[in-house]
Amino acid sequence: MSESAPNVTSGSGKSPMSVMRRSARKRASATSGNGQKNGTKESEATGETPIVEVRSMIHDENPFVDDPASRDPTRRFRGRLSAPVTIVTSGGDDARTGLTVSSLIVLEGDPGRVEAVIGPTSDLWDTVTETGRLVVHVCTGAHRGLAEVFAGLRPSPGGLFAGVAVSGSDWGPLLDDLSDRAYCTFEGRREIGYSGLVTATVDLVETADLDDPLVYFRGRYRSLR
Repeated sequence: MSESAPNVTSGSGKSPMSVMRRSARKRASATSGNGQKNGTKESEATGETPIVEVRSMIHDENPFVDDPASRDPTRRFRGRLSAPVTIVTSGGDDARTGLTVSSLIVLEGDPGRVEAVIGPTSDLWDTVTETGRLVVHVCTGAHRGLAEVFAGLRPSPGGLFAGVAVSGSDWGPLLDDLSDRAYCTFEGRREIGYSGLVTATVDLVETADLDDPLVYFRGRYRSLR
């Protein structure tokens, strides 16, 4: 004959097993204030992988932009002036290059002249000197991406002219989609401050019906529309 387990109760009238279960629940709730600790203990007991909450921080500002207090005041002033966006090209088929140029003025005269601010370390700085010719293209609002490529702001696998419709000329590469152009002959260059100034005489001009030019204002290329 088998004997049943004796029904033992504590002084409060509750069985020891019931008291042990309640104590275990209290210990679990005591650690629930620290979610990571509680989750780890539970996972150890069940053999499951603990779930760790990962929070990401998304910033509205560009983390690579310099602190306004450290920016050059002259450059900040220049950024308040809207400027035209042009692409200047030069060179032959075997060594052609180009650069997006916004600091540019056109001087009337006989002949007319163009003065463009071009970085002395750029390929264009040397190429216009070697070939003695260059072409100034006026960008439209639809060619923001092209301007960013020639400015080095957008990658272009295969080179600057990869995937771009280009024709040749005695003055340098012609960007077929940009119909407003000035064909120029190099006249001289000089370094001023951190930049270089290239002066060229205007030999020939081609214009189209342009009503939406691309402009550069406060560090961005923008359409007037």
